[in-house]
Amino acid sequence: MISKLLIANRGEIACRIIRTAREMGIATVAVYSDADAKALHVRQADEAVHIGPSPATESYLVGEKIIAAAKETGAEAIHPGYGFLSENADFAQAVKDAGLIWVGAPPSSIRAMGLKHAAKKLMREAGVPVTPGYDGDDQSPDRLKQEADAIGYPVLIKAVAGGGGKGMRKVDAAADFLPALESCRREAKASFGNDDVILEKWITSPRHIEVQVFGDSHGNVVHLFERDCSLQRRHQKVIEEAPAPGMDEATREEICAAAVRAAKAVDYEGAGTIEFIADASEGLRADRIFFMEMNTRLQVEHPVTEEITGVDLVEWQLRIASGEAIPLKQEELSINGWAIEARLYAEDPAKGFLPSTGRLDLLDFCGDARIETGVEEGVDISPFYDPMIAKVVARGDTRDEAIEALVGELECSAVWPVKTNLGFLVSLLRDEDVRQANLDTGLIARKQDALTAQPELSNRALSDALNWYVRMANGYDPKPEQWLGVRLNAPRRQEHRLAVNGEVKTFQYSPTPKGQYFEHGLRESPEPGSQFVSIRGHLLRISLPRHDGSGQASAADGAILAPMPGKVIAVDVSEGQAVTAGQRLMVLEAMKMEHALTAPFDGTVTELSASEGGQVQVEAVLAVVEPASE
Repeated sequence: MISKLLIANRGEIACRIIRTAREMGIATVAVYSDADAKALHVRQADEAVHIGPSPATESYLVGEKIIAAAKETGAEAIHPGYGFLSENADFAQAVKDAGLIWVGAPPSSIRAMGLKHAAKKLMREAGVPVTPGYDGDDQSPDRLKQEADAIGYPVLIKAVAGGGGKGMRKVDAAADFLPALESCRREAKASFGNDDVILEKWITSPRHIEVQVFGDSHGNVVHLFERDCSLQRRHQKVIEEAPAPGMDEATREEICAAAVRAAKAVDYEGAGTIEFIADASEGLRADRIFFMEMNTRLQVEHPVTEEITGVDLVEWQLRIASGEAIPLKQEELSINGWAIEARLYAEDPAKGFLPSTGRLDLLDFCGDARIETGVEEGVDISPFYDPMIAKVVARGDTRDEAIEALVGELECSAVWPVKTNLGFLVSLLRDEDVRQANLDTGLIARKQDALTAQPELSNRALSDALNWYVRMANGYDPKPEQWLGVRLNAPRRQEHRLAVNGEVKTFQYSPTPKGQYFEHGLRESPEPGSQFVSIRGHLLRISLPRHDGSGQASAADGAILAPMPGKVIAVDVSEGQAVTAGQRLMVLEAMKMEHALTAPFDGTVTELSASEGGQVQVEAVLAVVEPASE
């Protein structure tokens, strides 16, 4: 067994590998760039080696630095995780040539599956169903156009070296083919250094089905059943689940057997995923599921397979890399329950899912779901890498139970001030088509406007927020009469104002009945004097309006009321003093925040009951301003 392992990756996958290695008694070595000097994976590993500047091209993608770090620390093996160099056959070979153990697929397998056209030919020969299309050597525009016309439109152009949604173009009509081909080739050349393409028949109701496979050096290959990753945005997976909804046993047996044949065709070792595209226009049928590609590494979504099989896939990787056989035979593997995973990203759905960077002042997961993360409160989301915050994984005996568990976790989780896709994920999981498993890879694109819509704050939510202020300020649950008596403006008026993400909202206050929980998720904010209301995963910051006099309990009759219990820390006026509208009268400290109380109009301070250092209760009359005579 490996005794010391270097992890050639970062973030949540590095932390995930460290966790299993520690359980197996394997020492770990982390590598890090300038941006990751204080990262979680660096602190969790037994040792850490700096490998360069923040850009991945100068650190995590420099194989020589990683191999040197392994030798420097005495690590026997390198685990690449996923992304970066995990599917780089030359790096895998360099690791082996350096006398180190490569925890991954053999370089020959990576090469065989690395180019889509060559992989499809190999799969066809192995009896694996392949999407109708063209993957020939003749790459002239005329030949490609001829083949596209023969396949029939719509047709998909795919770069042979593509991945991550790059180098792909859907063409709906013959007249659009050549411009789309030119655009696809430009992107493929810039991204992968190779502008060769293949053509595939466009599937009108596509579902993304993939099968987890494992091989060892003793010639054994098993599958660990399928996952459904159809919920995608711009070819990037958003939600993954296992098993695939609507998959009957006969179809499962056929597709998983095809995946095993695919792995055996390339003498596969380690963890791998065979990805298929399914034409689900008539449900999932074996004769309508076609090979797309093989990922010769561990997948981001591997936790859902672990949750339904009880297998630690990273442990299997380490055992197989150490020369052991696969721990379980095919007949010993079975599906138990349902699991679903959501990818929580630092991105702003309201602005086209642009990445959101900055400091995580608040990061809180509050349920029982499995959380895979590489960040924590107080760290920065870096602009240099993928903006994933965490993978949130829930399981249940049924699909409905798993979805409910995941929605519950997402709705009670909180991230601030970095923008996230939390609300979008909740809306997606509550979508009726998703609940009914009417899935296809275009669902998110069709419904994006509705899925990214911002929720409206109801009177109930704002009233609950005001009640929460009273509760937090008093340190106990107020009596009903106190709740009924909370007023920020005129003593007997029920109209109030609160700032929501800086925008002032006016609402009609209604108290929360005694003994009843707040309807919306409420929590303290790390920013003094504010709190959060969570509505379907959308986190909104609520605070008293500041610096305009309107939210500082200035009564219409001139009575200056305390908006909440607190301490008077400054008194700026005296009885008999003339004041002008908006002039600061005193400062109240409450909930760790200073609140300036101001004059509601020009006039004279006729009463002053507040004194510096004094404690006051909610709605206590602190001063009275008599309006100036006209």
